[in-house]
Amino acid sequence: MRRLLPLLTLPLLLGACASLAPPAGNAANATTAAAAGQTLPARLPQRADTPLILVSIDGMRNDYTQRGITPALQQMIDNGTRARFLRPSYPSITFPNHYTLVTGLRPDRHGVIANFMHDPTIAGVTFSMFDRDTVGDARWWNDGKPLWTSVSEAGGRSAAMFWVGSEAPVHGRHPEFWHPFDISVSSAQRVDNVLAWLDLPAEQRPHFIALYFDIVDTAGHLHGPDSAQVNAALAEVDAALGQLLAGINARGLAEQTNLVIAADHGMIATDDAHLLYLDDHLDASLIQTIWTGAYAAFDALPGGQAQADALLGKHEHFECMTREQIPERLAYGQHRRVPRYHCMASPGWQLTTRDAFKRKGHALRGEHGYDNALAQMHSPFIAYGPAFKRGHTIAGIDNVDVYPLLAHLLGISPADNDGDLQHTRDALIPAKEAH
Repeated sequence: MRRLLPLLTLPLLLGACASLAPPAGNAANATTAAAAGQTLPARLPQRADTPLILVSIDGMRNDYTQRGITPALQQMIDNGTRARFLRPSYPSITFPNHYTLVTGLRPDRHGVIANFMHDPTIAGVTFSMFDRDTVGDARWWNDGKPLWTSVSEAGGRSAAMFWVGSEAPVHGRHPEFWHPFDISVSSAQRVDNVLAWLDLPAEQRPHFIALYFDIVDTAGHLHGPDSAQVNAALAEVDAALGQLLAGINARGLAEQTNLVIAADHGMIATDDAHLLYLDDHLDASLIQTIWTGAYAAFDALPGGQAQADALLGKHEHFECMTREQIPERLAYGQHRRVPRYHCMASPGWQLTTRDAFKRKGHALRGEHGYDNALAQMHSPFIAYGPAFKRGHTIAGIDNVDVYPLLAHLLGISPADNDGDLQHTRDALIPAKEAH
Protein backbone atom coordinates (compact mmCIF):
# COMPACT_ATOMS: atom_id res chain seq x y z
CA MET A 1 0.00 0.00 0.00
CA ARG A 2 3.05 2.21 -0.29
CA ARG A 3 1.48 4.63 -2.76
CA LEU A 4 -1.44 5.43 -0.49
CA LEU A 5 -1.74 8.42 1.78
CA PRO A 6 -4.15 8.58 4.73
CA LEU A 7 -7.88 8.42 4.02
CA LEU A 8 -8.53 12.06 3.21
CA THR A 9 -5.33 12.56 1.23
CA LEU A 10 -6.53 10.58 -1.77
CA PRO A 11 -10.28 10.38 -1.39
CA LEU A 12 -10.72 9.51 -5.02
CA LEU A 13 -8.11 6.78 -5.27
CA LEU A 14 -9.61 3.40 -6.02
CA GLY A 15 -6.57 1.60 -4.73
CA ALA A 16 -7.37 1.94 -1.06
CA CYS A 17 -10.69 0.18 -1.29
CA ALA A 18 -9.55 -3.37 -0.80
CA SER A 19 -7.27 -5.69 1.09
CA LEU A 20 -4.35 -7.48 -0.50
CA ALA A 21 -4.98 -10.31 -2.93
CA PRO A 22 -2.76 -13.18 -4.05
CA PRO A 23 -0.19 -12.19 -6.70
CA ALA A 24 -1.73 -11.75 -10.13
CA GLY A 25 -0.41 -13.54 -13.19
CA ASN A 26 -1.84 -16.96 -12.37
CA ALA A 27 -5.44 -17.64 -13.33
CA ALA A 28 -5.68 -20.18 -10.53
CA ASN A 29 -5.54 -17.33 -8.05
CA ALA A 30 -8.80 -15.86 -9.34
CA THR A 31 -12.09 -16.73 -7.69
CA THR A 32 -14.02 -18.72 -10.28
CA ALA A 33 -17.30 -20.51 -10.52
CA ALA A 34 -15.40 -23.74 -11.14
CA ALA A 35 -13.37 -23.31 -7.96
CA ALA A 36 -16.62 -22.87 -6.06
CA GLY A 37 -17.83 -26.24 -7.32
CA GLN A 38 -20.28 -24.73 -9.81
CA THR A 39 -20.69 -25.67 -13.45
CA LEU A 40 -19.24 -23.11 -15.82
CA PRO A 41 -21.99 -21.63 -18.03
CA ALA A 42 -22.26 -22.41 -21.68
CA ARG A 43 -20.70 -20.15 -24.28
CA LEU A 44 -22.57 -17.10 -25.48
CA PRO A 45 -24.93 -17.93 -28.32
CA GLN A 46 -23.54 -15.08 -30.48
CA ARG A 47 -19.98 -13.89 -31.20
CA ALA A 48 -18.62 -16.34 -28.66
CA ASP A 49 -15.21 -16.59 -30.32
CA THR A 50 -14.45 -12.87 -30.16
CA PRO A 51 -13.02 -11.85 -26.77
CA LEU A 52 -13.76 -8.30 -25.67
CA ILE A 53 -11.41 -6.43 -23.33
CA LEU A 54 -12.40 -3.16 -21.64
CA VAL A 55 -9.43 -1.22 -20.24
CA SER A 56 -9.63 1.72 -17.86
CA ILE A 57 -6.63 3.96 -17.19
CA ASP A 58 -7.75 5.83 -14.08
CA GLY A 59 -7.12 9.58 -14.28
CA MET A 60 -6.13 9.45 -17.95
CA ARG A 61 -6.79 12.92 -19.34
CA ASN A 62 -7.70 13.10 -23.00
CA ASP A 63 -4.64 15.09 -24.04
CA TYR A 64 -2.16 12.71 -22.36
CA THR A 65 -2.06 10.73 -25.60
CA GLN A 66 -0.42 13.74 -27.29
CA ARG A 67 2.75 13.65 -25.19
CA GLY A 68 4.58 11.24 -27.48
CA ILE A 69 5.27 8.69 -24.75
CA THR A 70 2.46 6.19 -25.38
CA PRO A 71 3.38 4.25 -28.54
CA ALA A 72 1.03 1.32 -27.82
CA LEU A 73 -1.93 3.65 -27.44
CA GLN A 74 -0.83 5.47 -30.58
CA GLN A 75 -0.73 2.17 -32.46
CA MET A 76 -4.34 1.54 -31.45
CA ILE A 77 -5.34 5.09 -32.41
CA ASP A 78 -3.65 4.78 -35.82
CA ASN A 79 -5.17 1.37 -36.51
CA GLY A 80 -8.50 1.77 -34.76
CA THR A 81 -11.10 4.39 -33.95
CA ARG A 82 -10.94 7.11 -31.36
CA ALA A 83 -13.55 9.58 -30.16
CA ARG A 84 -12.66 13.25 -29.90
CA PHE A 85 -13.28 12.90 -26.17
CA LEU A 86 -15.00 10.72 -23.60
CA ARG A 87 -17.04 12.84 -21.20
CA PRO A 88 -17.51 11.39 -17.68
CA SER A 89 -20.74 11.45 -15.80
CA TYR A 90 -21.04 13.87 -12.92
CA PRO A 91 -19.42 13.81 -10.42
CA SER A 92 -16.22 13.09 -12.32
CA ILE A 93 -14.76 10.71 -9.73
CA THR A 94 -13.64 7.11 -9.71
CA PHE A 95 -16.28 4.78 -8.30
CA PRO A 96 -19.32 6.43 -9.95
CA ASN A 97 -17.74 6.49 -13.40
CA HIS A 98 -16.28 3.02 -13.38
CA TYR A 99 -19.69 1.67 -12.50
CA THR A 100 -21.23 3.80 -15.23
CA LEU A 101 -18.88 2.28 -17.82
CA VAL A 102 -20.14 -1.23 -17.04
CA THR A 103 -23.82 -0.41 -16.44
CA GLY A 104 -24.50 2.43 -18.90
CA LEU A 105 -26.35 4.25 -16.10
CA ARG A 106 -25.67 7.69 -14.68
CA PRO A 107 -24.55 7.64 -11.03
CA ASP A 108 -27.93 9.06 -10.04
CA ARG A 109 -29.50 5.87 -11.38
CA HIS A 110 -27.01 3.13 -10.50
CA GLY A 111 -26.64 4.56 -7.00
CA VAL A 112 -22.84 4.64 -6.66
CA ILE A 113 -22.98 8.40 -6.33
CA ALA A 114 -19.54 8.87 -4.75
CA ASN A 115 -16.60 6.98 -3.26
CA PHE A 116 -18.14 7.56 0.19
CA MET A 117 -21.90 7.38 0.77
CA HIS A 118 -24.74 7.12 3.24
CA ASP A 119 -28.03 5.41 2.46
CA PRO A 120 -31.18 5.93 4.53
CA THR A 121 -32.16 2.31 3.82
CA ILE A 122 -28.84 0.96 5.14
CA ALA A 123 -28.88 2.46 8.61
CA GLY A 124 -25.70 2.96 10.58
CA VAL A 125 -23.35 2.12 7.70
CA THR A 126 -21.09 4.43 5.71
CA PHE A 127 -19.92 3.13 2.35
CA SER A 128 -16.21 3.74 1.92
CA MET A 129 -13.90 2.64 -0.85
CA PHE A 130 -11.46 1.86 1.96
CA ASP A 131 -13.87 -0.51 3.71
CA ARG A 132 -13.65 -4.11 2.54
CA ASP A 133 -17.08 -4.93 3.97
CA THR A 134 -19.00 -2.16 2.23
CA VAL A 135 -17.16 -2.59 -1.08
CA GLY A 136 -18.24 -6.22 -1.04
CA ASP A 137 -21.83 -5.52 0.04
CA ALA A 138 -24.18 -5.93 -2.93
CA ARG A 139 -26.77 -3.58 -1.42
CA TRP A 140 -24.64 -0.63 -2.49
CA TRP A 141 -24.44 -1.87 -6.10
CA ASN A 142 -27.77 -3.51 -6.87
CA ASP A 143 -29.42 -0.38 -8.33
CA GLY A 144 -27.41 -1.13 -11.47
CA LYS A 145 -26.71 -4.33 -13.37
CA PRO A 146 -23.07 -4.60 -14.49
CA LEU A 147 -22.20 -6.07 -17.85
CA TRP A 148 -20.62 -9.19 -16.37
CA THR A 149 -23.96 -10.10 -14.79
CA SER A 150 -25.75 -9.81 -18.13
CA VAL A 151 -23.02 -11.85 -19.81
CA SER A 152 -23.45 -14.59 -17.22
CA GLU A 153 -27.22 -14.51 -17.62
CA ALA A 154 -26.73 -14.93 -21.37
CA GLY A 155 -24.65 -18.06 -20.79
CA GLY A 156 -21.20 -16.50 -21.01
CA ARG A 157 -18.23 -15.80 -18.77
CA SER A 158 -16.54 -12.61 -17.61
CA ALA A 159 -13.36 -11.65 -15.78
CA ALA A 160 -12.49 -8.49 -13.86
CA MET A 161 -8.97 -7.43 -13.03
CA PHE A 162 -9.68 -4.98 -10.17
CA TRP A 163 -12.83 -3.35 -11.61
CA VAL A 164 -15.13 -1.33 -9.34
CA GLY A 165 -18.12 -3.41 -8.25
CA SER A 166 -16.63 -6.79 -9.11
CA GLU A 167 -15.94 -7.66 -5.47
CA ALA A 168 -19.66 -7.72 -4.57
CA PRO A 169 -22.19 -10.38 -5.65
CA VAL A 170 -24.29 -7.85 -7.56
CA HIS A 171 -27.70 -9.34 -8.30
CA GLY A 172 -26.29 -12.54 -6.87
CA ARG A 173 -23.31 -12.79 -9.22
CA HIS A 174 -19.61 -11.97 -9.34
CA PRO A 175 -17.72 -12.19 -12.60
CA GLU A 176 -16.70 -15.82 -13.10
CA PHE A 177 -13.08 -14.73 -12.61
CA TRP A 178 -12.04 -11.83 -10.37
CA HIS A 179 -9.41 -10.58 -7.94
CA PRO A 180 -9.80 -8.37 -4.85
CA PHE A 181 -7.94 -5.12 -5.40
CA ASP A 182 -4.22 -5.08 -4.58
CA ILE A 183 -2.35 -1.89 -5.38
CA SER A 184 1.01 -3.66 -5.15
CA VAL A 185 0.24 -5.69 -8.27
CA SER A 186 2.10 -3.99 -11.10
CA SER A 187 0.63 -3.01 -14.43
CA ALA A 188 2.61 -5.80 -16.13
CA GLN A 189 1.36 -8.39 -13.63
CA ARG A 190 -2.22 -7.35 -14.29
CA VAL A 191 -1.70 -7.98 -17.98
CA ASP A 192 -0.09 -11.34 -17.17
CA ASN A 193 -3.31 -12.31 -15.42
CA VAL A 194 -5.45 -11.26 -18.40
CA LEU A 195 -3.26 -13.28 -20.75
CA ALA A 196 -3.55 -16.27 -18.42
CA TRP A 197 -7.33 -16.00 -18.72
CA LEU A 198 -6.99 -15.96 -22.51
CA ASP A 199 -4.89 -19.13 -22.24
CA LEU A 200 -7.78 -21.05 -20.71
CA PRO A 201 -9.49 -23.69 -22.84
CA ALA A 202 -12.18 -22.29 -25.11
CA GLU A 203 -14.97 -23.68 -22.96
CA GLN A 204 -13.62 -21.77 -19.93
CA ARG A 205 -12.16 -18.61 -21.46
CA PRO A 206 -13.93 -15.34 -20.56
CA HIS A 207 -15.91 -13.63 -23.29
CA PHE A 208 -15.58 -10.25 -21.54
CA ILE A 209 -12.59 -8.99 -19.53
CA ALA A 210 -12.39 -5.69 -17.61
CA LEU A 211 -8.84 -4.49 -16.83
CA TYR A 212 -8.02 -1.59 -14.51
CA PHE A 213 -4.84 0.51 -14.06
CA ASP A 214 -4.58 3.02 -11.19
CA ILE A 215 -1.02 4.41 -11.37
CA VAL A 216 -1.71 7.40 -13.65
CA ASP A 217 -4.40 8.69 -11.29
CA THR A 218 -2.12 8.22 -8.26
CA ALA A 219 0.70 10.19 -9.87
CA GLY A 220 -1.69 12.91 -10.99
CA HIS A 221 -3.05 13.43 -7.48
CA LEU A 222 0.34 13.46 -5.78
CA HIS A 223 2.40 15.37 -8.33
CA GLY A 224 0.02 17.10 -10.73
CA PRO A 225 -1.00 16.34 -14.32
CA ASP A 226 2.06 18.03 -15.85
CA SER A 227 4.62 16.20 -13.70
CA ALA A 228 7.43 13.85 -14.66
CA GLN A 229 5.78 11.29 -12.39
CA VAL A 230 2.62 11.29 -14.51
CA ASN A 231 4.73 10.80 -17.62
CA ALA A 232 6.48 7.86 -15.98
CA ALA A 233 3.12 6.35 -15.01
CA LEU A 234 1.83 6.79 -18.56
CA ALA A 235 4.92 5.03 -19.89
CA GLU A 236 4.39 2.12 -17.47
CA VAL A 237 0.76 1.61 -18.44
CA ASP A 238 1.54 1.98 -22.14
CA ALA A 239 4.28 -0.65 -21.86
CA ALA A 240 1.73 -2.97 -20.21
CA LEU A 241 -0.70 -2.34 -23.07
CA GLY A 242 2.09 -3.14 -25.53
CA GLN A 243 2.63 -6.36 -23.60
CA LEU A 244 -1.11 -7.09 -23.90
CA LEU A 245 -1.13 -6.51 -27.65
CA ALA A 246 1.96 -8.69 -28.12
CA GLY A 247 0.42 -11.43 -25.98
CA ILE A 248 -2.82 -11.36 -27.96
CA ASN A 249 -0.87 -11.58 -31.21
CA ALA A 250 1.33 -14.41 -29.95
CA ARG A 251 -1.78 -16.42 -29.08
CA GLY A 252 -3.21 -16.00 -32.56
CA LEU A 253 -6.10 -13.90 -31.24
CA ALA A 254 -5.36 -10.60 -32.96
CA GLU A 255 -8.05 -11.13 -35.60
CA GLN A 256 -10.62 -12.04 -32.96
CA THR A 257 -10.04 -9.71 -30.01
CA ASN A 258 -11.60 -6.27 -29.63
CA LEU A 259 -10.25 -3.75 -27.13
CA VAL A 260 -11.93 -0.62 -25.81
CA ILE A 261 -9.69 1.82 -23.95
CA ALA A 262 -11.40 4.36 -21.69
CA ALA A 263 -11.01 6.13 -18.36
CA ASP A 264 -13.16 7.44 -15.57
CA HIS A 265 -12.10 11.11 -15.64
CA GLY A 266 -9.24 13.49 -16.35
CA MET A 267 -7.20 15.67 -14.00
CA ILE A 268 -6.56 19.37 -13.31
CA ALA A 269 -3.66 21.01 -11.45
CA THR A 270 -4.32 22.17 -7.87
CA ASP A 271 -2.22 23.45 -4.97
CA ASP A 272 -2.27 24.83 -1.41
CA ALA A 273 -2.99 28.35 -2.63
CA HIS A 274 -6.35 27.32 -4.04
CA LEU A 275 -8.08 25.97 -0.94
CA LEU A 276 -11.52 27.08 0.23
CA TYR A 277 -12.66 26.37 3.79
CA LEU A 278 -16.29 25.78 4.65
CA ASP A 279 -15.36 26.87 8.18
CA ASP A 280 -15.09 30.45 6.93
CA HIS A 281 -18.83 30.40 6.24
CA LEU A 282 -20.40 28.17 8.89
CA ASP A 283 -19.69 26.14 12.01
CA ALA A 284 -18.23 22.97 10.51
CA SER A 285 -19.07 21.00 13.64
CA LEU A 286 -22.75 21.36 12.72
CA ILE A 287 -22.49 19.57 9.38
CA GLN A 288 -21.76 15.98 8.42
CA THR A 289 -19.27 16.23 5.59
CA ILE A 290 -19.48 13.30 3.18
CA TRP A 291 -17.09 14.59 0.53
CA THR A 292 -14.51 17.34 0.07
CA GLY A 293 -12.38 18.26 -2.92
CA ALA A 294 -13.58 19.58 -6.26
CA TYR A 295 -16.97 19.69 -4.60
CA ALA A 296 -18.21 19.42 -1.03
CA ALA A 297 -21.24 17.35 -0.15
CA PHE A 298 -22.73 17.41 3.32
CA ASP A 299 -25.84 17.13 5.46
CA ALA A 300 -26.77 19.43 8.32
CA LEU A 301 -26.59 18.06 11.84
CA PRO A 302 -29.11 19.18 14.48
CA GLY A 303 -28.80 22.94 14.82
CA GLY A 304 -26.91 23.33 11.56
CA GLN A 305 -29.63 23.71 8.94
CA ALA A 306 -29.94 27.50 9.23
CA GLN A 307 -26.20 27.96 8.68
CA ALA A 308 -26.17 25.49 5.80
CA ASP A 309 -29.13 27.23 4.17
CA ALA A 310 -27.37 30.58 4.54
CA LEU A 311 -24.49 29.20 2.47
CA LEU A 312 -26.67 28.58 -0.57
CA GLY A 313 -25.84 30.67 -3.61
CA LYS A 314 -22.74 31.94 -5.40
CA HIS A 315 -19.52 32.80 -3.59
CA GLU A 316 -16.04 33.66 -4.76
CA HIS A 317 -14.69 30.51 -6.44
CA PHE A 318 -17.59 28.24 -5.45
CA GLU A 319 -21.36 27.85 -5.51
CA CYS A 320 -23.63 26.01 -3.08
CA MET A 321 -27.03 24.51 -3.76
CA THR A 322 -29.41 21.91 -2.42
CA ARG A 323 -29.55 18.59 -4.18
CA GLU A 324 -32.77 19.72 -5.89
CA GLN A 325 -30.96 22.78 -7.29
CA ILE A 326 -28.13 20.90 -8.98
CA PRO A 327 -28.30 21.81 -12.69
CA GLU A 328 -30.40 19.38 -14.70
CA ARG A 329 -27.64 18.93 -17.29
CA LEU A 330 -25.52 17.18 -14.63
CA ALA A 331 -28.19 14.48 -14.17
CA TYR A 332 -27.37 14.29 -10.47
CA GLY A 333 -29.21 14.87 -7.22
CA GLN A 334 -32.26 12.63 -7.34
CA HIS A 335 -30.85 9.48 -5.80
CA ARG A 336 -31.57 8.93 -2.12
CA ARG A 337 -27.84 8.77 -1.33
CA VAL A 338 -27.00 12.28 -2.56
CA PRO A 339 -26.49 14.58 0.48
CA ARG A 340 -28.79 17.58 0.84
CA TYR A 341 -26.09 20.24 0.29
CA HIS A 342 -23.75 20.35 -2.69
CA CYS A 343 -21.05 23.02 -3.20
CA MET A 344 -19.10 23.08 -6.49
CA ALA A 345 -15.64 24.67 -6.60
CA SER A 346 -14.31 26.58 -9.59
CA PRO A 347 -11.78 24.64 -11.70
CA GLY A 348 -8.49 24.23 -9.85
CA TRP A 349 -9.96 25.10 -6.44
CA GLN A 350 -10.71 22.63 -3.64
CA LEU A 351 -13.36 22.83 -0.95
CA THR A 352 -12.54 21.40 2.46
CA THR A 353 -12.75 22.01 6.20
CA ARG A 354 -9.86 22.89 8.45
CA ASP A 355 -10.21 19.63 10.30
CA ALA A 356 -10.09 17.63 7.07
CA PHE A 357 -7.11 19.61 5.82
CA LYS A 358 -5.28 19.09 9.11
CA ARG A 359 -5.59 15.34 8.64
CA LYS A 360 -4.33 15.63 5.07
CA GLY A 361 -1.48 18.03 5.76
CA HIS A 362 -1.42 19.49 2.24
CA ALA A 363 -3.57 19.95 -0.84
CA LEU A 364 -3.46 17.53 -3.71
CA ARG A 365 -1.39 18.58 -6.72
CA GLY A 366 -4.05 17.26 -9.06
CA GLU A 367 -7.77 16.81 -8.65
CA HIS A 368 -10.95 15.76 -10.45
CA GLY A 369 -14.63 15.76 -9.61
CA TYR A 370 -15.31 19.07 -11.37
CA ASP A 371 -18.03 19.91 -13.88
CA ASN A 372 -17.97 17.16 -16.48
CA ALA A 373 -18.19 19.73 -19.28
CA LEU A 374 -14.58 20.81 -18.60
CA ALA A 375 -12.07 19.52 -21.16
CA GLN A 376 -9.64 18.71 -18.32
CA MET A 377 -12.17 16.17 -17.01
CA HIS A 378 -12.43 14.39 -20.36
CA SER A 379 -10.65 11.14 -21.19
CA PRO A 380 -9.70 9.24 -24.33
CA PHE A 381 -11.88 6.63 -25.98
CA ILE A 382 -10.03 4.22 -28.27
CA ALA A 383 -11.55 1.17 -29.95
CA TYR A 384 -9.24 -1.33 -31.62
CA GLY A 385 -9.76 -4.72 -33.21
CA PRO A 386 -11.57 -6.45 -36.05
CA ALA A 387 -14.91 -4.77 -35.33
CA PHE A 388 -13.58 -1.23 -35.68
CA LYS A 389 -12.62 1.08 -38.50
CA ARG A 390 -8.93 1.86 -38.89
CA GLY A 391 -7.52 5.37 -38.51
CA HIS A 392 -11.00 6.75 -37.85
CA THR A 393 -12.31 9.45 -35.52
CA ILE A 394 -15.84 9.88 -34.24
CA ALA A 395 -17.45 12.75 -32.36
CA GLY A 396 -17.08 13.06 -28.61
CA ILE A 397 -19.29 10.73 -26.58
CA ASP A 398 -20.62 10.42 -23.05
CA ASN A 399 -19.34 7.50 -21.02
CA VAL A 400 -22.86 6.03 -20.78
CA ASP A 401 -22.50 5.28 -24.50
CA VAL A 402 -19.71 2.76 -23.89
CA TYR A 403 -22.01 0.16 -22.33
CA PRO A 404 -24.42 -0.34 -25.27
CA LEU A 405 -21.41 -0.66 -27.58
CA LEU A 406 -19.93 -3.38 -25.37
CA ALA A 407 -23.24 -5.23 -25.21
CA HIS A 408 -23.52 -5.03 -29.01
CA LEU A 409 -20.02 -6.45 -29.48
CA LEU A 410 -20.85 -9.32 -27.14
CA GLY A 411 -24.12 -10.00 -28.91
CA ILE A 412 -26.25 -9.75 -25.77
CA SER A 413 -29.32 -7.71 -24.98
CA PRO A 414 -28.30 -4.68 -22.89
CA ALA A 415 -29.93 -4.00 -19.56
CA ASP A 416 -31.81 -0.72 -19.13
CA ASN A 417 -29.25 2.07 -19.59
CA ASP A 418 -28.78 5.76 -20.39
CA GLY A 419 -26.51 5.31 -23.40
CA ASP A 420 -27.13 5.18 -27.14
CA LEU A 421 -25.43 2.78 -29.54
CA GLN A 422 -25.99 5.26 -32.35
CA HIS A 423 -23.35 7.52 -30.80
CA THR A 424 -20.63 4.90 -31.40
CA ARG A 425 -22.02 3.08 -34.42
CA ASP A 426 -19.79 5.04 -36.80
CA ALA A 427 -16.79 3.40 -35.13
CA LEU A 428 -17.93 -0.03 -36.30
CA ILE A 429 -17.15 -1.69 -39.60
CA PRO A 430 -20.50 -2.53 -41.21
CA ALA A 431 -21.28 -6.21 -40.87
CA LYS A 432 -21.14 -6.87 -44.61
CA GLU A 433 -17.58 -5.47 -44.71
CA ALA A 434 -16.33 -7.09 -41.51
CA HIS A 435 -15.01 -10.15 -43.28
